[in-house]
Amino acid sequence: MNEAVQLCLVQERFLVGDIKSNTQKIISLSLQARQAGADIAVFPELALSGYPPEDLLMRQGFIGQIDAAIEEIAENTVGLMVIFGAPRLHQHELFNAAIVCAEGEVTGEYHKYSLPNYAVFDEKRYFQAGNKPLVIECKQQKIGIVICEDAWFDRPVQQAVNAGAQAIVILNASPYHRNKYQQRLDMLRNRQKQTPLPLFYLNLVGGQDELVFDGASLVMNAASELVGRGPDFDTALLHYRIDTDKQVTPVNTPFHSPESELSGIYKALVTAVRDYVTGNGFKGVVIGLSGGVDSALTLSIAVDALGADQVHAVMMPSRYTAQMSLDDASAQADIMGVDYKEISIEPTFQVFLETLKDEFINTEVDSTEENIQARCRGVILMALSNKLRRMVLTTGNKSEMAVGYCTLYGDMAGGFAPLKDVEKLLVYALCDYRNSLEQVIPQRVLDRPPSAELRADQADQDSLPDYTILDAILRMSVEEDMPRRQIIDAGYDEQIVDKVLGLVQINEYKRRQAPPGVRITQRAFGRDRRYPITSGYRRD
Repeated sequence: MNEAVQLCLVQERFLVGDIKSNTQKIISLSLQARQAGADIAVFPELALSGYPPEDLLMRQGFIGQIDAAIEEIAENTVGLMVIFGAPRLHQHELFNAAIVCAEGEVTGEYHKYSLPNYAVFDEKRYFQAGNKPLVIECKQQKIGIVICEDAWFDRPVQQAVNAGAQAIVILNASPYHRNKYQQRLDMLRNRQKQTPLPLFYLNLVGGQDELVFDGASLVMNAASELVGRGPDFDTALLHYRIDTDKQVTPVNTPFHSPESELSGIYKALVTAVRDYVTGNGFKGVVIGLSGGVDSALTLSIAVDALGADQVHAVMMPSRYTAQMSLDDASAQADIMGVDYKEISIEPTFQVFLETLKDEFINTEVDSTEENIQARCRGVILMALSNKLRRMVLTTGNKSEMAVGYCTLYGDMAGGFAPLKDVEKLLVYALCDYRNSLEQVIPQRVLDRPPSAELRADQADQDSLPDYTILDAILRMSVEEDMPRRQIIDAGYDEQIVDKVLGLVQINEYKRRQAPPGVRITQRAFGRDRRYPITSGYRRD
């Protein structure tokens, strides 16, 4: 006779390539799950290797360590069934696999059917597609296993159902972007229209280079009711009981409500910064604090990610820096309790001008002198980074990056760009959100017109369209791939559209040299959007 089965979804972070640590984590958390009454412990897609392992998968030594780790996990998790993701080599073909261990042995293996090869995904570069279902049995209840993208298509889940599955477990490494939660929910409900069974959607959590995984695991009963949800951007052991009549009941596991959109984005940025900085062996960061909105938001993210004692902020004034910028930068540093210094770039700037005076003779002052100032700051920040062993966080946003309103080897110099995929208007919205929790950014920073302060009386809008217009055009062009004529037909001035699209195209070379930054949209610069630098293509 069938009995109730207790399933533990282990929503956890796993560092790419750290097979030893990931192995011990799977063993330790499996034993914790068993102590809490679990019959089955489930871990995310490619948990053993971390996701995405990229070209580590091409190293024989890496795959050899994976095979040894699988055996170690099997031998040390006796007393329950353990399911976890790992790359698996069979007859010279590599698969994205779900490994099933029970009573000291590997008892089952599932190979992912649907290999995503778009946006940030390139799994067909590494893996072969599977073609067979896997249904495990525990206490005479049958559970089908699929991996991530498989759940978005009919065939893999239907094959599991045809093989007798009474519930479906989905191992995921699904990166976050805005509105991703609703997309997942819609997918699960659509899947249940085809196969009305309990669905257990387990997701990875944590930052990995440009990607950030939000967790937010989902459990849906056979009636399409959402009965379980994991926390956003946090680890958790999520226990559920599957009864003999397919009813799903949480076991000492709260339902975590979704974060608001701004809260979710902010947590994504904090998670990405924390995991990137610590994952690369840095204990802290250095930030150039300008008194402007972008550096203000970057500072608050860094403090929330790492703690005030790990953040070193530097104000680097020039002859063009307003007193209010000095005052506001100092005020925010004081509010947030970070180490703060002022280092004038004026002496350094003067040396450069003197050095280049013969080369610049009979030329007009232009953006060259502005860029020299930005590069003076870049040199200072990188020197502090080397000396203090702290990573430089750049402060530029997506709007600036798109149109090249930034300086190579100046404000672009650094190790990680938290705002690289955050458009300017969203920067303001996130500042307002952070201040709603606690006033950490002086209101004057948000109220004053933005300026690079690289020449007298400079404002961003001297060089760029109003950000309301600029961000809208960039969203349509960069994120939605909308044709030029369609953008104009949406009500935007033709000359402004042409200027913006032209700036995006000619600044690809800058973006190619920019530091990595966290992806929060479906079309970020970097892995998502790969355009040639040298190109004769022109829109329309």
